[in-house]
Amino acid sequence: YDDYYLAQLKELLTGYGKIFCVWLDGACGEGPGGRPQKYDWNRYYDCIREYQPEACINVCGPDIRWCGNEAGDTRKSEWSVVPAELKDAEKVADKSQKSDDSGFRSKRISSEEQDLGSRERLKNEEDLIWYPAEVNTSIRPGWFYHEKEDDAVKPLAELISIYEKSVGGNATFLLNIPPNKDGLICEADSRRLEELGEYIRKKYGNDLMPEARMITDGNCEKSNDCLVKTKDYSKLPSVFLEWNEEKNISRVVISENICYSQRIERFEIWAGKESEAVKIYSGTTVGYKKIAAFDTVKTRNICIKITDARVSVCIKDISIYE
Repeated sequence: YDDYYLAQLKELLTGYGKIFCVWLDGACGEGPGGRPQKYDWNRYYDCIREYQPEACINVCGPDIRWCGNEAGDTRKSEWSVVPAELKDAEKVADKSQKSDDSGFRSKRISSEEQDLGSRERLKNEEDLIWYPAEVNTSIRPGWFYHEKEDDAVKPLAELISIYEKSVGGNATFLLNIPPNKDGLICEADSRRLEELGEYIRKKYGNDLMPEARMITDGNCEKSNDCLVKTKDYSKLPSVFLEWNEEKNISRVVISENICYSQRIERFEIWAGKESEAVKIYSGTTVGYKKIAAFDTVKTRNICIKITDARVSVCIKDISIYE
């Protein structure tokens, strides 16, 4: 089996151009009474590294981990620094989906735990790894195409929510789009994807940040690779933004420079000036990207307060959207 699989893998990695991701599921396809296959994971990894060294190896692999479900659910706090033992959590067949079952949810195992990276969770761990999460789900009830499900494509509002909570929650997002019996993407699926793309382009197409005046406090220092960087974590920073006229704001996007790891644990967003300011958002982790989504507020002033961090803060970018 491994020899046959590796021959297929080599062909895929050498005959179709650049591959950015190899997604390895731990499911085992043996029938009733069959012999479970013990996969030779290290041989697979070596093959991928040899022929596509820049490709990420996902789920049953060392680069990107499974978020713990296949419904598009996300954690409130997603940490990329987690216990090293998670790298082997999915290398067991009974933890992955074997059938086209719309009601599938994996067993409650380590990858499904809601807390994988808090200080309390990590305090007794000896080995940690940088292992970011991927959120995956299907645009349909199951993973394969069925004509009877043409009217069961996920609503646009649900896809927007998953996108903003995953891509905007320090995770990547894999959306399954199954081809139909003609090998094409169904019109209903294609239409929904166009709607999602249009929403993203419209919602995140006009950044108000360049128009704002920015002031920082909290022992900040100038840096070529960070918009806001503190000298130490004895005083956490606040970022004050002001426009010449009122703006309708409903999204604030914050990104840490993850070359320095993931540091922010809690933050708040306030609208208004000084004593008139009101808190419009409270968040926890940031990571490579946090989309803070809230009801539209009309204001000339925004303040982003970092209220807890593990070490000095390194914010790479801030964007503001209507």
